[in-house]
Amino acid sequence: MPDFTVSFIQAALQWHDPAANRKELGRYIGQISIATDLIILPEMFTTGFTMEAPQMAEKMDGPTISWMREVAAGHDAVVTGSIIIVDEHGHYYNRLLWVRPDGSLSYYNKRHLFTMAGEHHTYSAGTERLVEEWRGWRICPLVCYDLRFPVWSRNSAEAPYDLLLYVANWPAVRRTAWMTLLRARAIENLAYTVGVNCVGVDGNSISYAGDSALLDMRGEYLVEVGNQESSITRLLRRDDLEAFRSRFPALQDADPFTLS
Repeated sequence: MPDFTVSFIQAALQWHDPAANRKELGRYIGQISIATDLIILPEMFTTGFTMEAPQMAEKMDGPTISWMREVAAGHDAVVTGSIIIVDEHGHYYNRLLWVRPDGSLSYYNKRHLFTMAGEHHTYSAGTERLVEEWRGWRICPLVCYDLRFPVWSRNSAEAPYDLLLYVANWPAVRRTAWMTLLRARAIENLAYTVGVNCVGVDGNSISYAGDSALLDMRGEYLVEVGNQESSITRLLRRDDLEAFRSRFPALQDADPFTLS
């Protein structure tokens, strides 16, 4: 099976300014100088983490999805990240979009809504996990607070994956939890794991320290970004993943469970 190249952008998001964020993120995407398979953007990358959904939501035929399609086609890569979507029934979602180079897309609605910020009062929770196959790799994309819930993130025989990713607006005050849980998810699921956060201060005066990272299936850091704005690209090696899983097949001893 082929190796896989992943790129991710850690940036300071402009509060409630989708056009400015698309322009700035596009500038960082333009710094990707080699062929890549996947480009990952943060959670709510057009607005910052806001509860002002009625003012900021887009429809599925809105300008951000059109922009993502252009980026995906231009780089021959999937582009993913979450934005605020309103559906035809007037329901709001923190929706991760998975946009392919041919313009087709899938999506995942964030399941675990951050009640301490009132996210559950504004947004509807997702009910189904997404596992996408792309260029020979199986990838499970999740959103921010999902990181705290290992059952939802669990690698399983029914829906296995090779790469686990989280897009986030994770505050600096909880950065120890972010770094610890990313490592735990990589170790327990025997998968490459990437977490993509933002930096700066948002419109609610909440600070973000970044700490975007890429880890291997042992929980070892392949990239630690720190708190600077960055465009990162790295190669994930299939042989390393398969060899480690063959030597240490811990998932075969995992406890069975069902979600309700």
